[in-house]
Amino acid sequence: MPIIQVEHVTKEYKLGQLTSLKQTVLNSINRLTGRPVEERKPFKALDDIHFSVDEGEVVGIIGHNGAGKSTLLKLLANIARPSSGSIKVKGKVAPLIEVGAGLVADLTGRENIYLNGAILGISKKEIGRKFDEIVGFAELEEFIDTPIKRYSSGMQVRLGFSIATSVESDVLIVDEVLAVGDLAFQRKCFDRMEDLIKRQGKTVLLVSHNIRQVERLCSRVILLNKGSVVSDGNANAVCTQFYEASDTQISSSPTSSLDLANKNECATGEILLRGIEILDTEDKPINSLRHKQAVKIRLDYEVTQELRAPVFGIGIHTTDFIYLATQQSAKQLKLEKLGIGQHRLTFDIPSFPFMPGVYSIRAGVAEGSTSRTLFYAENLLHLQVVLENAEDRIWNDGLVELSGSWAYTQPKISESTYD
Repeated sequence: MPIIQVEHVTKEYKLGQLTSLKQTVLNSINRLTGRPVEERKPFKALDDIHFSVDEGEVVGIIGHNGAGKSTLLKLLANIARPSSGSIKVKGKVAPLIEVGAGLVADLTGRENIYLNGAILGISKKEIGRKFDEIVGFAELEEFIDTPIKRYSSGMQVRLGFSIATSVESDVLIVDEVLAVGDLAFQRKCFDRMEDLIKRQGKTVLLVSHNIRQVERLCSRVILLNKGSVVSDGNANAVCTQFYEASDTQISSSPTSSLDLANKNECATGEILLRGIEILDTEDKPINSLRHKQAVKIRLDYEVTQELRAPVFGIGIHTTDFIYLATQQSAKQLKLEKLGIGQHRLTFDIPSFPFMPGVYSIRAGVAEGSTSRTLFYAENLLHLQVVLENAEDRIWNDGLVELSGSWAYTQPKISESTYD
């Protein structure tokens, strides 16, 4: 039996209804005379959504900004009501939405724990029993009797998360709250979520832009786009669909212009990047390549002042600026000087090692004798890596393929082992 049943739910909002004085008068006249009135159509944040969630399921809800994810969670948490359709949720719901928003600034941390606990439906006796655990998890023992207004924003969300996750509930609704606090506390949040999901068997609906977390935590994923369900199924398959759509969008978007790159704070003007291209083995420009394909990165520079012992660098990073690899010319290319004028460098990659996805190129130039940076810029050009066989992605998770060879041997088991 489903613990959550969403049946043909639509949520509409009226967008800015302000009109000019002239239009207001005309609308009034039209109403009096029975003529049609000019009105803006309502915005559909959700459009005929229907699905069900069984007890113990962990369902991720993903999509681009404005897809309707948070609106859906607010309806499920009974924070808002649908314009049409129905939502049935069996059992107690604990919403982790806008964590820390319910804290009262003039009350102490201790007082806020009891107040928020009461709001979330926790009895005073239960709060007292869990009080030390809540404070310990939030790491606020020293500040618990200090007014919240003197807490940092990080301290407030830590306390809010700790209170919310201490609620005994049947359904946990989570909206982008795993990224609260510093890295160490984020790890604690993730571990607590795993405990609630894997060991306590909670029914969870999780919204997050961290798709890797969604893949790891959820058994099923719903992909939303402009208020409608695009896909609903296996977490790996739906997340892969979202990755591919995002990759296509990113690869078609403009990258940093060379003018901006040459004028940034890491460019002295002594050398200017005039062109950057990715080429195949026939020197044809490409922006999409196969995994392990041989490619070249060609850089065209203009030197405005003579350079002594220049060192060139090239690097690959993800679209969220995780540096993956860097290669410098110092060991392979010895240039005593570079005169004023146009110069071209080519970096050959015999086998592009990164897994399917969109990556960006960064480049830099330094004066070797002093290691003085002459030029450096990131996100200069996007490149998309694709697999020839889409099914291969299931067996090749990660950013880089782990090369190696497998071997099997039958172990020799002595008779004494069973004695």
